[in-house]
Amino acid sequence: MTEERQLLRETVAALIDKHASPAAVREAMASERGFDESLWQLLCEQVGAAALVVPEEMGGAGGELADAAVVLEELGKALVPTPLLGTTLTELALLAADQPDAEALEGLAEGTRLGAVVFDPGYVVNGDVADVVIAADGDRLTRWTSFTAERVDTMDPTRRLARIEPQNAADVGADPGLADTAAILLAAEQIGAASRCLDLTVQYTKDRVQFGRPIGSFQALKHRMADLFVAVQSARAVVDDALAEPSATSAALARVTASEAFSKVAAEAVQMHGGIAITWEHDIQLYFKRAHGSAQLLGPPREHLRRLEPEVL
Repeated sequence: MTEERQLLRETVAALIDKHASPAAVREAMASERGFDESLWQLLCEQVGAAALVVPEEMGGAGGELADAAVVLEELGKALVPTPLLGTTLTELALLAADQPDAEALEGLAEGTRLGAVVFDPGYVVNGDVADVVIAADGDRLTRWTSFTAERVDTMDPTRRLARIEPQNAADVGADPGLADTAAILLAAEQIGAASRCLDLTVQYTKDRVQFGRPIGSFQALKHRMADLFVAVQSARAVVDDALAEPSATSAALARVTASEAFSKVAAEAVQMHGGIAITWEHDIQLYFKRAHGSAQLLGPPREHLRRLEPEVL
């Protein structure tokens, strides 16, 4: 990781630590727009989070996909609801056009406008708060210049989803593989959430005393947590490879491994925390819901496995 990217990670982590406590996250996810608008403004103004993938000549930071992934990973650790994923993908879609909409890109890069990309009209991330909506079907990109949006209640309250229907649309250009890019960025977010979920579990086993000993000292739990650590780090390596060399294959691998690792960690976290983990007051249940919600977003793991079949047959 470059020095600049590490500084970006540390800056985002500091903002989250200061402004996105578990209580603040719960308040944000229950708000009218589904995210903390003041934190979003800070991320855009102090970090340039929404401008990372936009070229400098269009008002952006001129960064790379891996820069956006670093921010999403840090946000994923605390389950912070933001419109960053949809906005970043919308920018990449507009940049793929023969004639990019400079005005829209400027607004998205500033964070004053929000973006959403439609892969499934029934479940669009931040679709009900988006100003710029792009639909991707793997062949062409279409901009929905007018549309209706309705929030959809889902299992994961930290991820705002909506059902969108187009009213007017205009062709943008060829789809550069936006679904693969989305899969890689989502996998990076999953790695962040999985690593924090594991950290919380390890800390709990150090604090929870049973039979006069911290339960984390029991050999059986040590082995289980070691296995979880290996799963997360292995998945992280796959996601890093996908960021370094994005392709349909690397994207599918990243999604499968990240989904499996996060789901495994979340399930074990519930087991090790015991009954408290499934109470509304405890945050582990939110990680469990995010794990399963994210695994189904952009297509379940089995669909990505089917895409990998030609590589092994």
